Amino acid sequence: MENLDYARLQMAFTLGFHIIFACIGMVMPFFMVVAHRKWLKTRNPLYLKLTKAWLKGVAIFFVTGAVSGTALSFELGMLWPEFMKHAGPVIGMPFSLEGAAFFVEAIALGFYLYGWDKLPEKFHWFTGIIIGVSGVASGILVVSANGWMNAPSGFDYVNGEFVNVDPVQALLNPAWFTQALHMTLAAFVATSFAVAGIHAFQILRGNNRKLHKQAFKIAAFFGGIAAILQPLSGDLSAKDVAERQPTKLAAMEAHYETEKGAPLYIGGIVDEEKREVSHKIEIPNALSFLAFGDFDAEVKGLNDFPDDVLPPVAIVHYAFQTMVGIGTLLMLSGLFYFISLKKKSWMESRKYWWFFMLLAPLGFIALEAGWVVTEVGRQPWIIYGIMRTEEAVTPMPGMKFSFYMYLMVYITLAFTVTWLMKRQIKVLNADTE
Repeated sequence: MENLDYARLQMAFTLGFHIIFACIGMVMPFFMVVAHRKWLKTRNPLYLKLTKAWLKGVAIFFVTGAVSGTALSFELGMLWPEFMKHAGPVIGMPFSLEGAAFFVEAIALGFYLYGWDKLPEKFHWFTGIIIGVSGVASGILVVSANGWMNAPSGFDYVNGEFVNVDPVQALLNPAWFTQALHMTLAAFVATSFAVAGIHAFQILRGNNRKLHKQAFKIAAFFGGIAAILQPLSGDLSAKDVAERQPTKLAAMEAHYETEKGAPLYIGGIVDEEKREVSHKIEIPNALSFLAFGDFDAEVKGLNDFPDDVLPPVAIVHYAFQTMVGIGTLLMLSGLFYFISLKKKSWMESRKYWWFFMLLAPLGFIALEAGWVVTEVGRQPWIIYGIMRTEEAVTPMPGMKFSFYMYLMVYITLAFTVTWLMKRQIKVLNADTE
């Protein structure tokens, strides 16, 4: 493989790990403060134990998210120096604000960790809210920078130089809102169903069913709400992509021919050489409507674009289908959960808990698939329409050694986090027997 391939692999691998740590770190504080609030209202020791157990998880993922995120920031300069040379002054604002949000989160976490029996109860609880809000703010600011890569704005591009820079306009680029909304909801869906699934597993094993049922209900509530809202944010994102990145839209749908009243494909096997999709289910006119709000709107196909600006169609299409399929299943699962609150007898069935346990990894699979759509679908551009990825990569040789080193570090980090979380669950079960 070439230097560019190793650089891409390293960035993809480390981002794929970091996004999981970051999303859990963003969302778990909200579970924690809900349990804490229930403790303050009821004084039921079950909620206090649950709060402190989730607090340990928040602390673990805060640290791992900080470590993996710091590595990613170094990678931007190490792997893509030409990108940072030009883009740094333009999108420096969201990164600097993200740093400020991170410091606020760290300070609030310190108050929350060491404030038990030392701070006024309501203020102590409120610092937990600050942890969650600042974590979400950090995520939104990072996604804003990614949105700029998909919809560059806030500068004039003259003779290969970025001039007349407006960092505020770059921060509030045309893609930031739809991407940030979709990503934030995805983080809540993925984390909530994962946490709910873990507690469902503990219930199946007969471990402290009362505590784990309450934990499950808190996580499933957040996950159900986010999963039901997610298709709405997906629709906004799809319409934005259709307007600003028509090649990405065509790749997502593996749509080769330009046509009015374009059909929506469900499934399908892509043959990039023959430029066709087989074994698909077609919904007439649906793509035109979803992309432009008009059943007869024209959708440009991949054949109308030069070959050198096309992304890898099969990868993007399969990732998109995976994301949408899992998202639909989790939306229905969210509705199922809220119905089950009225049908309390359902929770007495082992099949109910098996169902939610099996859902646990699906949200993160959809999350990773969504990032594949976003990043691979933008190729060959690192800044859409302006700078190609191959133009931004470092000229220094030996990227394969860096890739293998990061591979080992992140695998070690993943095993460490898994061991720590298993240990926390064992301690929780032991403490509440």
